[in-house]
Amino acid sequence: MANGVKMISEDCDPSASLDTSLPVSAYMVEYKVEDLNKFDIVMSGRKVDIFDLYYDKYKKDLINITQAEGRVSSKLWNPPGAKKEKEKEKK
Repeated sequence: MANGVKMISEDCDPSASLDTSLPVSAYMVEYKVEDLNKFDIVMSGRKVDIFDLYYDKYKKDLINITQAEGRVSSKLWNPPGAKKEKEKEKK
């Protein structure tokens, strides 16, 4: 995604934002598509970047942006299913 915004979960259940294993910079975005409310969880260092991205895409159908319940440092957070880097072996 643009402007340093990373998608964590697209078109998800709103209760997914209650997960404390999310990064502290995670936000839940609520918007409408064809009269249906949709929810995305995204992360960004600045909330204004999320607003700009979603407003440009959905205009008046953007409903709300709220911070998720994440408690993990953004620098230490790894997305689920991401490959962990192998530690370098000491000689």
